[in-house]
Amino acid sequence: MEEILSGVRSDRMSSLLGFPIKKVGVIGGGQLGKMLAQKAKQMGFYIISLDPNPECPASSVSDELIVGDFYDPEKLRELAEKSDVITYEIEHINVEVLKELHEAGHEIYPSPYCLEVIQDKLKQKELFRRAGLPVPRFKRVLSFDPSFFEDFGFPCVQKASKGGYDGRGVVVLRDRSDLAKVLKVDSFVEELVNIKKELAVMVARGRKGEVVSYPVVEMIFEPSANILDLLIAPARIDERIANRAKEIAIRVVEVLDGVGVFGVELFLTEDGEIFINEVAPRPHNSGHYTIEACLTSQFEQHLRAICGFPLGSTRQILPAVMVNLLGEGDRRGKPLIEGLAEALAIEGVSFHFYGKKVTIPFRKMGHVTIIDDDLDRAIGKARKVKDLLKIRAKEES
Repeated sequence: MEEILSGVRSDRMSSLLGFPIKKVGVIGGGQLGKMLAQKAKQMGFYIISLDPNPECPASSVSDELIVGDFYDPEKLRELAEKSDVITYEIEHINVEVLKELHEAGHEIYPSPYCLEVIQDKLKQKELFRRAGLPVPRFKRVLSFDPSFFEDFGFPCVQKASKGGYDGRGVVVLRDRSDLAKVLKVDSFVEELVNIKKELAVMVARGRKGEVVSYPVVEMIFEPSANILDLLIAPARIDERIANRAKEIAIRVVEVLDGVGVFGVELFLTEDGEIFINEVAPRPHNSGHYTIEACLTSQFEQHLRAICGFPLGSTRQILPAVMVNLLGEGDRRGKPLIEGLAEALAIEGVSFHFYGKKVTIPFRKMGHVTIIDDDLDRAIGKARKVKDLLKIRAKEES
């Protein structure tokens, strides 16, 4: 009996955790870093953020802020020395230094080798094609001569291999007359697929390979800037397509050997085919709705995964719609929020403001999530919110 009790006491001791539970270093202090830090503080983690801006959104909720560039080796090493585990909310960082730190024994999730693939969209596509995953027909740009694009075939999309985000680094070439728009950078072209809907799946994978996925969501983009404008969760698709989208997204993260939360963006064609668009190795704009609408938010899930805790339930409680709040107008300045009281008077509205000190046209300044028992009613409320809520720039005197 004494041996049994001794074993029980030993198990209890091994499950005891001090405070803080872990020191988590986050490269990037933008809105994703802020929301990750907010959840981390709720759960008892210590957050150290690295960002070049001393007034970045995460600065107000981090335990420590290291002010420095994402490519500065010394700042990255300082973050590593202070942290039990490192993650990132932005991909454009010094992966070579992260690989050195990883090889020296520092815990970095997702791994720098996963990030290295993600940083190069062409490498992503090549890896997925080798794994037998569905991607649009594509080819590395070998020449900027018009004949190269003509041989590939119009219409097509040219994408910069590195550095692009939120529609940047992407041009649509519908015919020869668009060749003046060609990007003179390392890039690839892919066929312009006949898109019926753009979908996304948030997938979480733990350190031991355990994996869960959230419901498939539908994304509607602002056409002029190609930034996510409206997100509908769950997507208005049939169960067969939803299951196929989840299968593909889970396989993507497994192929990458990812640990953490990943946003997998997909194309659904008019013919019912699904193609991979691209992947984000972090919490993602298409997962913000999970804060209010799911049992476990994407931010809590990411912390669970990278810190080695059991993954949480991804069950969605209520239908949800998310609206991105983008900077209005044609000038920059201190943000002014218009229509907040009217928007908050709508049942089911949750308002998130990121705390950025300056607004510029199409900059992501915040988001609103609307939850309702009825998806169509939630969509209607979201459209009202879009009409009411505006982030404008204050005129300088």
